[in-house]
Amino acid sequence: MTDILLAVPVMLPVLAAGVLLFNLPRALVRAISIAVLTCVLAASIALFTVADERGPVAVHAGGWPPPLGIALVADRLSALLLMVSVLVALAVLLFAVGQGTADHRPGTAAVLHPAYLLLFGGVALAYLTADLFNLFVAFEVMLAASYVLITLDANEPRTRAGMTYTIVSLTSSLLLITVVALVYAATGTVTLAELPERLAALPGELRSALGLLMLVVFGIKAAVVPLHFWLPDSYPTAPAPITAVFAALLTKVAVYAVLRTQTMLFPRTGMWLLLAVVAIAALLVGILGALAQDDINRLLSFTLVSHIGFMLLGLALFDVAGLTGTILYVVHHIVVQATLFLVAGLVVRTAGTTALHRMDGRTAATGTAIAVLFALPALSLAGIPPLSGFVAKLALLRAAATAGTAGHVLAAAALLTSLLTLYAMARVWNTAFSGTRPAPSPPPPEGGAAAPRTVRRGTALMLAATAGMALTGVAIAAGAGPLSRVGERAAEDLLDPREYRAAVLGEEGGQR
Repeated sequence: MTDILLAVPVMLPVLAAGVLLFNLPRALVRAISIAVLTCVLAASIALFTVADERGPVAVHAGGWPPPLGIALVADRLSALLLMVSVLVALAVLLFAVGQGTADHRPGTAAVLHPAYLLLFGGVALAYLTADLFNLFVAFEVMLAASYVLITLDANEPRTRAGMTYTIVSLTSSLLLITVVALVYAATGTVTLAELPERLAALPGELRSALGLLMLVVFGIKAAVVPLHFWLPDSYPTAPAPITAVFAALLTKVAVYAVLRTQTMLFPRTGMWLLLAVVAIAALLVGILGALAQDDINRLLSFTLVSHIGFMLLGLALFDVAGLTGTILYVVHHIVVQATLFLVAGLVVRTAGTTALHRMDGRTAATGTAIAVLFALPALSLAGIPPLSGFVAKLALLRAAATAGTAGHVLAAAALLTSLLTLYAMARVWNTAFSGTRPAPSPPPPEGGAAAPRTVRRGTALMLAATAGMALTGVAIAAGAGPLSRVGERAAEDLLDPREYRAAVLGEEGGQR
């Protein structure tokens, strides 16, 4: 049964994407996409339950054991992130379906749905793969799909942004396959379960160099300062649901890769000072960049860059408490950041502009629904209690407080960033929701006017999907206790990967 559960998140979206390439009716395309992600969500929930109760579970494709075959493995961390990611992907897909209905744009369905499912297949493979080469393959699957998605309804700005994204992504992919080749040349394997002992036998300088190269490669993909320059120029130009899913998943997959490789392959004792400095730089550079923005999407993109620093902060501490905080923050941020970009899409749709200085309260006339949908994730991102952001930040601050002077500096940077995030969110609120000016009429849809009932139905679906995401963030805060305990167990697994290795290599291999 676990074999099927492990295969479904990867294979079902990829196979469905192939089916959707045929000229199927639009309603059937949408139904298949939603049904596929719903099935993946059910499988991921079951997989998380099994992994949390029994420990890591693995399947070897074709019965070939590593290093000859392809192994998929789910432990508490990968299963948790997979479950949260597919939930967000499903909500964003529903938003995209509603947007297509409301704007009467049927032509994008033939491209959007197969590319979207292929993207998630790559995300699932990245979480579940048990070797470095297939991690590279997973990133390439994601990037191939993202090239299509980021240039949907292409105009000059989107084409230019897509070129920037493509060039940076190809460069990081070349670096990643080079690092994988270097690791294989030095150790004779790319299987994660075999690498800890092989790397430990290498000279210290070579091992450190490989670890630093891997951090740089995944740091580019995660938009870690100072390797973040591409993200604010790429994400804001894409359609709202595409920006939301990119911000929620693609950077977090890269953060997951950093967590997995640095803890399993390059273990440390005590704080990692280099990563602590990078975390502080990410926190402050990102949020100061956000404060300088007038475009709502660029502002949110810079806050994304900033809050990657919170995830690196916990890893820099390199203990169970710090990693628990990082895991909680990743879960919180996947949901909250996607919600904010969806709300931004609703705000821009209503106000008719992405420029904050031109909004002048136009969104206020639409009522309180969008305002509430913005307030919940915005306050959570700033760490206001009792929302999920507060829970995650509290865990990180408690971990940093016990780490001496360097930990106190990290905590101070985190608190300052939270205050500046609150200011940035308040600025958006004041410009978008304060005022009584009537909202402008939406521009006429391309290809003729849609029926009013169709427009209302699409808009209602967009609001419902966004509301579901906002309530998911509230649910994370409500379940903070059980989630924290799961996060702690996942952190212990990261620092002591013996069960992971045993699941991949067998009991004998895991005890070597």
